[in-house]
Amino acid sequence: MKPRQRKQYFRNMKRSDDSEREKRRKRRRLIQELGEQRIPYLSPADPGFQELWDSSYAGLALRQSSALPDGLHERVQSALITLQRRGCLLRDLVRVRDRDVFTAVSRALVGQPGYTYRYLDTRLFTIPWHCEGEEGQKDEKEKPCCDSDLRDACKALWELNQFFCSDVKQQTNARGVKRSRSDTENSEDTPGEGMCEESVKDRLLEEKQEKEKKEEEEEDSGQGCSHSSPPSSTPPPDVAGLVQFNITIINYMDPSAMTQLKEEPYYGMGKMAVGWHHDEDLVPLSPVAVYSYSCPAEPKKEEVTEKDVEGQSKEKVKEKETETEGEGEGTSKEELKEEREGLEKEEVQKEKACWRVGLKVAWDIHTPGLALPLQSGDCYYMTADLNRTHQHCVLAGETARFSSTHRVVQCCTGTLDYIKKRCSEALENLHTDPEKNTKSLKSLLPSALQRIEDIHSEVEFEWLRQYWFQGRRYARFCSWWTKPMEQMEKDWKEMERMTQLLLDVVEDENTAQENRREMADVLLNALTDRQQHRQTWRDRYKLALMEGPTSGDSFCEEQTVNTSPPFISLCVVVLLSQIQQSVTIKKDFHEVRSTENQQNM
Repeated sequence: MKPRQRKQYFRNMKRSDDSEREKRRKRRRLIQELGEQRIPYLSPADPGFQELWDSSYAGLALRQSSALPDGLHERVQSALITLQRRGCLLRDLVRVRDRDVFTAVSRALVGQPGYTYRYLDTRLFTIPWHCEGEEGQKDEKEKPCCDSDLRDACKALWELNQFFCSDVKQQTNARGVKRSRSDTENSEDTPGEGMCEESVKDRLLEEKQEKEKKEEEEEDSGQGCSHSSPPSSTPPPDVAGLVQFNITIINYMDPSAMTQLKEEPYYGMGKMAVGWHHDEDLVPLSPVAVYSYSCPAEPKKEEVTEKDVEGQSKEKVKEKETETEGEGEGTSKEELKEEREGLEKEEVQKEKACWRVGLKVAWDIHTPGLALPLQSGDCYYMTADLNRTHQHCVLAGETARFSSTHRVVQCCTGTLDYIKKRCSEALENLHTDPEKNTKSLKSLLPSALQRIEDIHSEVEFEWLRQYWFQGRRYARFCSWWTKPMEQMEKDWKEMERMTQLLLDVVEDENTAQENRREMADVLLNALTDRQQHRQTWRDRYKLALMEGPTSGDSFCEEQTVNTSPPFISLCVVVLLSQIQQSVTIKKDFHEVRSTENQQNM
C-alpha cells in the first residue's frame, strides 16, 4: 500500500489531465456522429418507459417518500433548511475543461470526522455528523465543534444515512433474487422440452464464452458502455454486504436566482442544474443514494405510472366526449386529436416543472435516455456499476431544491489520518541536535529525498492550499478542522526547512560531485514543479477575488481574510531564491559534465 500511496498524488494529476483529454475527444466524436439530430429519451408518460428502465438502467432504483420511517422526513428537511439558513452551503470554484468556474449549486460536505471528498480539482472537508457513540467531534478543549442547532442537523443526516445503508442493501438483494428467479422461469434448460441435455450444456458454455468475451472487450476499451444493456445489476457479494456510506454532499439550488442555466445538449431534456457526469473518488461498484427535497413543499402526490398517465389522459378525453354528446354538439376527430395533443403537452409541461434526474449510457447515441421525475421526499439509488457505465445529470425544476447524496468515498488517501502519517513519514528524516539545537537531514539517498519532496508537495497542494482556499470558509460554524490544519501547517514549515537544508548540502562544495548531482536533480524537479503549482493557485486566488459569488456565501470576503496566510509571500520569495541558486548549481554541473566529456574524447 505504501509505495502505491507515495506515487498516487502525481499519478492522479497526470491521469486527470489524460482523462480530460479523452473526454473531450469522445465528446467531439459524439457530436460529430449526432450532427443536428437529438437522441430520444423516455419519461414515465411515454410507452416503453418501464421496459427501457429494466433493460438499460437496471442499476437505478426509485424509493417513494412513503418508504422512509415516520418522522425522518421532517427531521431531515429541517436539517437541510438549517444548513442553508446558517450559510453552510457555499459555491465552489472547480476546474472544468482546463478552466476555473464556480458551481451553480451551493454545497457542503457532512460525514465521518476527518474525511474529505475531492472532485474537479477541489477538496471538500467534512462537517462531522454527530452520531450516537461517535468520538472525534470535539475540539482540543473538549468542547463541541458545532453549536447545538448544527449538531442536531448533522445528526438527522446521519439517521438518514443509517436508513440508506440498510435499505440499499435490502433493495439490491431483492432485485438480485427477483432477477435470478426471472432467469430461472424463462430458461429452457430442462431436458425433455425440445432440448437434449448435451445441447443445454453446449448452449450454456457458448453463453459463458460470449459473456467473457464481452467483459474482455469492455476492459480493453476502458468504457464499459458500448452496449445498449448494462451488465447485471447485482454486485459481487463482498460489495453487496459492505454498504457503509461515509459522507453525504448536501446540494442546494434555486433556479429563479440563476440567470444562466445550460440546456441539455443531446436529448433536449431541458435546463440542467448539474451537467452530465460520473461521480468521482468513489469505491468501485459502491452505490450512491440520493434524497430529494423541493421547497416550498409540493402537495403530496401518489406515484404516477405510465399506465396511470395514459388512463388519466383517456378518461379526460372520454369525459370531454360525454359532455359534448350530452350537449348535443358533435365533436370532430380533429378536435379530439387537438384535445389529446393538448393533454400530452400539459403532461410534458407538468413533468418539466418538477426536478428530474436524467440518465444515459455513457458515450452512446443509440440507447434512449431516461428522465425520472422526483417528487419532494423521493429517493433514488444508483447501484452496481451504473455510475461507471452510465452518466447522470440533474434537470432543474421550478422550485428551489435540496439533495443529500450519500456515497462511499475512497479513504486510502483522503482522510486526516492518512495525511498525518505522511507528514510523520517525511519528518522522520529530520534530525535535531539537542545540544546545539541545530537540524540536519538523516538520509541523503536520492530515493528518500524524492519521497520527502513528494510528500511536501502533496501536503501543500492537496491539503493546505485546498483548505486555505475554500475549506477554511467553514471554520466560522465548525471548528473541527482548525487545530489539525494548524498542526499540518507547522509540519509543512518543517518540510520547507528540510528543502532548505537539502539546498545547503547541494551548495556545499565538499559534497561528493556524484551525490551532489543526483540531489540537485531531485531538488530542481521538485522546486520547478512546485513553482508551477503555486502560480496556478495564485491565479485561482485572483479569479476568486474578481469573479467570486457575492450573494449568500460571502466567498470573496472569506478569500481575502483567510486564504492568504502571512507566510505565503515569504514562501514565494524563498522559492524564487531557491530556484535561482539551484539554476546556478545546475550550470556548474553542466560545465563539469562538459569538461569530463572533453577529457574522455
